[in-house]
Amino acid sequence: MTTRGTPPAPLSVVIGAGGTGGHIYPGLALAEALRAAVPGAVVSFIGTERGLETELIPRAGYRLHTVDMIPFDPALGAKRYLLPAALLRSAGQARAVIRAQGAHAVVGMGGYPSAPAVLGARLAGLPALIHESNAVPGRANQFAARLTPHVAVAFDRSRDHLAGGERALTTGMPISAALAGLAELPGHERAVLRAEARRVLGVPDGRRLVVFNGGSLGAVRLTGAAVGLAGLWQGRDDVHLLIKTGPAALPDAVADLAASGGQRIARAVPYLDRMDLVYAAADLVVCRAGSATVAELAATGVPSVLVPYPHAPGDHQTHNARVLSDAGAGLLLPDAAATTERLADLVGPLLANPARLSAMAGAADPGPHARAAELLAAEVLRVSGITLPLLERA
Repeated sequence: MTTRGTPPAPLSVVIGAGGTGGHIYPGLALAEALRAAVPGAVVSFIGTERGLETELIPRAGYRLHTVDMIPFDPALGAKRYLLPAALLRSAGQARAVIRAQGAHAVVGMGGYPSAPAVLGARLAGLPALIHESNAVPGRANQFAARLTPHVAVAFDRSRDHLAGGERALTTGMPISAALAGLAELPGHERAVLRAEARRVLGVPDGRRLVVFNGGSLGAVRLTGAAVGLAGLWQGRDDVHLLIKTGPAALPDAVADLAASGGQRIARAVPYLDRMDLVYAAADLVVCRAGSATVAELAATGVPSVLVPYPHAPGDHQTHNARVLSDAGAGLLLPDAAATTERLADLVGPLLANPARLSAMAGAADPGPHARAAELLAAEVLRVSGITLPLLERA
């Protein structure tokens, strides 16, 4: 077990989150909301050494404790029989962290660090809350929901898959303050931000911006299709492609764009750090269907083509995508069909039909996502039993 970071304060909350950005970024948004609600509060995280949490959480300025947990994954084969022992060991480590932090409450945001955090809270006799971000819950939260009566969900359709789901509070998906601010901008202010965002992102005047976003680490399928599309459309003067590749795929994508002439209308980047600017500038987003991405698209009203990751547990990305596609705010495209040619046939007519894009934007249900971090922070404070004097001292 290892620890990185800073010391406890009057209000202490421990968040279990890890694996992918889809669990970590909402946890960070919650942490931001807790600090805003209770200045001086300390929020720390429980994760493992294998996920993106080792990079994202310390970078955001939060303390990270890691425990020895293995995934809730049938693909482990015979190693899955080690899961009960691993869970008990990691829960014991989590309990030690929770006690050392003087925690008032523990939150499980999903991903396999969530289960030991919630079980550790139960062993420590502290209240725990889980937040389910996907339309179909992951195995860790399906287990953790049996350990606490306090459950919150991003999407109503996940209730039927969780123990106690009928009592769950729908908070929406916690998104960053910058994205929440974008979602709530009045139309004229958003138009001003759009112009500035397009300037910052280097989008030439008069071109529609299509963003390809493969998730936390990029997606080989989407990057390949986007690079191919750039080559196919290299002679066009009405479109610009922004392709998030992930760091590992960037050199090959840049080389392929140069070889095909696609660099004339496309730019490949390893990360998209200012998603508020990306969504403000984009006319269309082609992306995976992680829960955070779906919530961000719903909140900001950006039309999308959703290509669910086909190996997600329980095919949960397809269920997430249907939140938008069922409403008419996005189009669902199976991964195997996400070829350059198919995307050209799908995206080309959309770009040529501003009325269709506008209708898709208007069909998005923003739900409570823009306020989700605040709503979830309020629920954390409620279940923690924080007294008014403590809040006043904080």
